[in-house]
Parts: sequence; C-alpha cells; structure tokens
Amino acid sequence: MRAVTPSRRASVLILLGMVLLALNLRPAAVSVGPVLAEVRDGLGMSGTAAGLLTSLPVLAFACFGALAPAAARVAGVHRVTLVALLTVAAGLLGRALTHSEPVFLLLSMLALGGMAMANVLLPSLVKLHFPDRVGQVTAIYTTALAVGLTCALVLTVPISDTYAGWRSGLGAWAVVALVAAIPWLGLVAHDRALETSPRSVRFGDVARTRIGVAMAFFFGLQSLQAYAVFGWFAQLWRDNGYTAAQAGALLGLVAAVSIPLSLWAPAAVARREDQRWILLAVMSCYPIGYIGLMVSPHDLAILWALLVGVGAVTFPIVLVLIGLRSRTPQGTAALSGFTQSMGYLLAAVGPFGVGLVHDATGGWTWPLVMLAALSVPQILIGLYVARPTYVEDQLRQPA
Repeated sequence: MRAVTPSRRASVLILLGMVLLALNLRPAAVSVGPVLAEVRDGLGMSGTAAGLLTSLPVLAFACFGALAPAAARVAGVHRVTLVALLTVAAGLLGRALTHSEPVFLLLSMLALGGMAMANVLLPSLVKLHFPDRVGQVTAIYTTALAVGLTCALVLTVPISDTYAGWRSGLGAWAVVALVAAIPWLGLVAHDRALETSPRSVRFGDVARTRIGVAMAFFFGLQSLQAYAVFGWFAQLWRDNGYTAAQAGALLGLVAAVSIPLSLWAPAAVARREDQRWILLAVMSCYPIGYIGLMVSPHDLAILWALLVGVGAVTFPIVLVLIGLRSRTPQGTAALSGFTQSMGYLLAAVGPFGVGLVHDATGGWTWPLVMLAALSVPQILIGLYVARPTYVEDQLRQPA
C-alpha cells in the first residue's frame, strides 16, 4: 500500500483511533502482575503455570505478530485492527469470569493475540497515513501506550480492592478495549489492503537482511527486559516489604517515567541520522537499576524504579526505528512483523527464566544478575541498528 495523505478530518479520526488503540496494547499483558499472588490463590495456580502466564505476552507476540502483515494484505489493515481490538476485549472479559486455570491461560492468549497483531500493524499505519511525520506520530502513540501501561499497573489493585477482587480489576480493561474499537468502526468502511508488487518486501525477505536480524535481536532483548520487569517486579517489591498497592505503584512509576520520555524520544531519534548516543544513554540505565536493586531493593526503590523506567524507553525508540529502517508502508509492515514476532520468541526467555531462577534460588539476586548480563548484548546490538540503513536497500544488495 502506497503512503496516503488523509484529509484533516480523516487525519483526526485516524490519529484518535491510533491513540485509543495504543492505550490498549499493554493492559492485557501487565495488569496481571500487580495481582499475580491473588490470581494464583484464586485459581490454585502453580509456580510453573504462573511463569507461563508471565511469558504469554511474548509468546502471543511471536505467534500472532507474524500473521498481521499477511492478514492486512488480504483483509485490509483497518479491518484487521478492529478485529484485533474486539478479540482483546473478548479475551479480557472471559478470563475475568472463568474459574478454570487452563481456560484463564487460553483466554489470556486470545486477548494477547489480538494485542500482538495490532501492535505489529501500528508502525505501518503511521507510515501509511503520516509518512512525513513518522517521528511525531510515533511519539504520540507511544506516549498513549505508556499511559495505558501505567494505568494498568497503578489502577488494577485499587479497582480490585473497590469492586470485590482481582476479577473486576482485570475485567475493567475489557471495557476500555471496547471503547477503543469505536473509531475503527468508521475507518473500516474505506479500508484498503496492503498492496504487493514484484519488489514487495515480505516476512521471509527481512530474514535475509542484516538489519532485519539485528532489529529482531534488539527488539527481543528489550522486550525480554520489559516483560521480566512488568511480570515480576511487583512481586520483588512485595517480597521486600511493600504492600500490593505500594508495589503496584512502584511498577507504575517504572511505566510512568516513559510517558514524558516517549513524547520526546521518538521525535528526537527521527530528527537525527545517527541515534547511537541517545540509545546508549537510555539503555545504560537498565544495568545500573538492576545493580541498585541488588544492593538496596527497599530503601532506594524509587530511585531504581526511575532508572529502570528510563531503560524501558528503549521500546518506543525501537518502534520508531522500524519506520526509519524501511522506505515503504509495506516494507515497514514486513520489518515490523519479523522484528516483533522473532524478537518476542527470544523475549519469552525473560519472564519465564526469571521465574525459574527465582524459584531455584529463593531470592531476587540471581534473576537481577541475569537481567543485567543480558543488557550488555542489547546495548551492543542497539548501537548497530542506530546507524542509518534500509531493509529494502539490503535486499537489493548482491549476496
């Protein structure tokens, strides 16, 4: 699909749809963390099942994210986005009502699958409708994503306490997803499928490029860090003397840091041809925060939460890099699908591995050592992808 310039009225509707969509791209994944202990008690969930639950977001992104570009080519990018949002709502509502552990896991995967497909399509939607404002629009929707993430972390426990338990705390996000679907009902009437041509970039083509493979590893290592943090750090702080509400607030602080920074970082990255210094400054905060948590997890928790939150701003930077490392909306969709689906396969090691190491050692020191060590290759690969290049150009280069 070639880039299009929408009318002012259409631009407002599209941007509103993107913002509401972005608000819903994390609650399904992170709202469980603050009430994980209550969910485990309510469903009789084992430690292994809890580790699987915290890994489901990255598994869903890996399995369903790869399907998004092909679905958009066949059915239209707006229609697929609408169906994805409705799937998120159905899965969130269903898991809040079930009393079965396997059904809870399956419905969580359903909600996360819809979230994964929408997540992959957002960069191509930006490239399609706002080709000359990739940095600015990415900054807007990643800020909305950070707001949704923060709200899910901070509000799930208060909602649960106010309305009789964790089921209401988790189910409330289904309502938010339904509201987000409203603008897309108008957008699907004039939908278009992603166009193909003999020179179209497809999922498999990206795997043959250096930038595609590097982006997948970079995205995977960043997501490994993020989902380990959002899946387990509330429990880490609860184990170190904080209440459930306080631990949720600390985790919310991690997410809240990225709200102002997400508004700045993508646009700042897009304005520069070489983004290495920005990435280095942001990513270095991860290992510093982890080491701090080993030394003083309670007394200096706010400081370490702030630093880990700055490190997590790598995520919106990766999203804008997907748009900057491709020349066309179709190339962006292929690079986004490959980067996110392959990256999330790697990221699944994070939350599941943290759970295993924590159970094996009975503490949080070695899980934090693992995360700090994994930040090193993330920084090195990040410095490579920050250099200007395009996936289409590498495909045209002779083998």
